Amino acid sequence: MSSDYEISDEENGYYDEDEMEVDFDDESASEIEVDGIGDDFKVAVRRERKVYDVDFTSLSQPEIEKIMQTDVDHISGIFGVEPAVAAQLLRHMDWNKEKLIEKYMDNASSVAVAAGVELPPREPTPPPPKASSSRLSSTGPQRTTRRSTAEHSKSSPKSKRTTPPVEEPKEFVCPICFDDTQTEFMALICEHKFCASCWKEYITSKVRTEAECTITCMAEDCNIVALDPFVQKALGDDKETWERYQELLVRQFVSCIPHLKFCPYPSCTYTVSCPAAATKSSLVTIVPIVTCGASNTHVFCFGCPIDSDHRPVVCAVAKMWLQKCRDDSETANWIKSNTKECSKCQSTIEKNGGCNHMTCKKCKYEFCWVCMGPWSEHGTAWYSCNRYDEKASVDARDAQTRSRASLERYLHYYNRWANHEQSAKLSMELYVKTEKKMEEMQITSELTWIQVQFMKKALDVVFRCRMTLKWTYAMAYYLASGNDKELFEDNQRDLERAVEELSELIEAPIDPETIMTLRQKVTDKTVYVQKRNEIMLEDTAKGYLEGRWKWDVTVEGFESD
Repeated sequence: MSSDYEISDEENGYYDEDEMEVDFDDESASEIEVDGIGDDFKVAVRRERKVYDVDFTSLSQPEIEKIMQTDVDHISGIFGVEPAVAAQLLRHMDWNKEKLIEKYMDNASSVAVAAGVELPPREPTPPPPKASSSRLSSTGPQRTTRRSTAEHSKSSPKSKRTTPPVEEPKEFVCPICFDDTQTEFMALICEHKFCASCWKEYITSKVRTEAECTITCMAEDCNIVALDPFVQKALGDDKETWERYQELLVRQFVSCIPHLKFCPYPSCTYTVSCPAAATKSSLVTIVPIVTCGASNTHVFCFGCPIDSDHRPVVCAVAKMWLQKCRDDSETANWIKSNTKECSKCQSTIEKNGGCNHMTCKKCKYEFCWVCMGPWSEHGTAWYSCNRYDEKASVDARDAQTRSRASLERYLHYYNRWANHEQSAKLSMELYVKTEKKMEEMQITSELTWIQVQFMKKALDVVFRCRMTLKWTYAMAYYLASGNDKELFEDNQRDLERAVEELSELIEAPIDPETIMTLRQKVTDKTVYVQKRNEIMLEDTAKGYLEGRWKWDVTVEGFESD
């Protein structure tokens, strides 16, 4: 028997892949024999890549910042501008270096103005009137040329971008706070001066409250952007706001790169890179479930907003199912299945008594609930409610029958989907009880703490498999009938049966005399359940790659039958 953890009668005969570290020269090696035990007993030390797995890399915030800095240095070297200017140009172009280089080489001034790192060109001034003196006419253009050169040097990306605090005359008043006691002022290249205190409050509000990392000048209709050195200088000793500003810059970068995605878990700053799921077309053949480097519990889907493992169903089908569960479409089906419409005014009527003689409260029309015909004909020679009329039955009841069948089909899959979701939550609550049970095993037997970990392992497997089963019902709801669906449901049945048997063993009461037997049964069943889960996931993943799965609805990315 081969499993992830093995049992021995000796005290130290229990091995766990999480507790044992083995170095291999051969990277292909995945297991090692235990001394004194045959080939059937091996300890797994490296998990082989499964067909349903995807390759991904977890990146911390400093690692992302290093990637960003590499791009900034590249652009700074090509354009000959300051790194802060290069960073803003990249943000303006959503970090698309090729597009930025193409547009900048075509019209550098236009790109710089649009990015907020250069002043827009001033409107041309009308030519001066003809002067009577030739001396004035000859000197006028020279002065104009010198002023234009000075203005250009101020607005050039290569020029200094920040103005250090300067002592202003006391009569200057900040146009924001109107505090005439302020002596320290700051301005961007637009030369709109404000006091340092207002700048700090403005930037702090933008970063902490509005989560903005592109901060423009406070002056009205001014689009000049405050570059990173200016922001850091304005914030002064406010380290928290500066760190939050840097985090927002990283998030903006990640949102622009298709193969990067931020971990959706609260307060987590890790990013996952998954090139295999960077395009929508790839999401019809894989389910890109990834884990960030902060914690193994941070499991989410790279291809859609679902922050959990929804294998084996692809993202498009998972989103369709969740939307169906959220909207009111099934409420409408219930109304159609349990009510009828008045034949005269089409008002919706629900039967609340045993008599079939119905009277519409709105239009007072009297009709038969069974055949929906006028009640005036009942009791006359025209009465035919007891006779089966093929055409009338099809016309009058076909829509209601279809609605009822659709509702019953939906409830069949939804109830089982919701049941496994609830059972998975209860399994998580069982961890506390299981830990107490493990402590009891230690006291009443000779097992060590490591040896009683089989209970926690089993509970982990039950939770993962219930999540798999939960989403198999969402997939089965949309699968078209046929041999492939029957094989899918056979695998689903085998996994479900094995999970229920393992759950019963976990919750069984502890008998000191049968602890070793219980341990053996739980361990064997855990290995079997893991195998059934892998079969379920692998067969489904191969079906996507082979184009085997057919849907009875239109699914995004799949060709309609």
